[in-house]
Amino acid sequence: MKKAKSLALFLVMAAILVFAAACGNSGDDKKSTGGDAKKAPKTAEVSGTATASGSTALQPLAQAVAEQFMNDNTKAEIQVQGGGSGTGLSQVAQGAVDMGNSDVFAEEKDGIPAKELTDHKVAVVAMTAAVNPKAGITDISKDNLKKVFTGKVKNWKEVGGKDMKITLVNRPESSGTRATFDKFALDGEKPAEGITEDSSNTVKKIISETDGAIGYLATSYFTDDKVTQLSIDGVKADEGNVTSGKFPVWAYEHVYTKGEAKGVAKAFLDYMMTDAVQNEVLPKQGYIAVTKMKVERDATGKVTNK
Repeated sequence: MKKAKSLALFLVMAAILVFAAACGNSGDDKKSTGGDAKKAPKTAEVSGTATASGSTALQPLAQAVAEQFMNDNTKAEIQVQGGGSGTGLSQVAQGAVDMGNSDVFAEEKDGIPAKELTDHKVAVVAMTAAVNPKAGITDISKDNLKKVFTGKVKNWKEVGGKDMKITLVNRPESSGTRATFDKFALDGEKPAEGITEDSSNTVKKIISETDGAIGYLATSYFTDDKVTQLSIDGVKADEGNVTSGKFPVWAYEHVYTKGEAKGVAKAFLDYMMTDAVQNEVLPKQGYIAVTKMKVERDATGKVTNK
């Protein structure tokens, strides 16, 4: 009996020691994992070059993110050029660039082999009319906006502004910004002849320097008071109105690759979709995260609730 009691006591003590050791090891493992995670070396930096061209509405964001990406990956280079959505889509389809930036779906552009391209929606941007501040107007009805751009109204005093001649500033037909503005702000009506410029930066410059001038820009370009951003029917092109679908003139910012993204291009696109970029960089640059949209739009322009 005494031997049995001793054996039982020995087994209990052994179990206690094993349990204590296990708890100690578990604590050490957790501490070690946390420490290792903080001290773990960074994964190998991406190296090489990727090129992008296309949408000038997306260009400011692409350039800003490219700079951050290259700071984190000093052996990589991202080259971002404008030229308009049509140019970006054509060049990526031809293999001339790695990424084609576009404000429109590839399916909307004639001659683009959309089935060969992979769509990466990286942001949403609103677009609205921009006027010279001397025009004396901050809001315009959609009906009057169409009259201005189709040349039916030629003086700002006819729509509540000052007695000043209206000068139209357009983008070329290859522009995704123009396609979006024509489709959703002008209901497909074709603008009258005016000044035509390839770059949104140039459009902004001409509007700011020309009394009575009006054009259209992505909201990411309204960074100062050189041009006045117009609301339409009293609705501003702000995040709340865009995400709810109340303000209709907006577009996805697409980055297309020929086939699946690879190498530096893939690393860059993955970087663009990180929380840090989507939640911090996008708002600062005047863009909206795709995940914040309460509505969605397809290539036909049809909008549905998510």
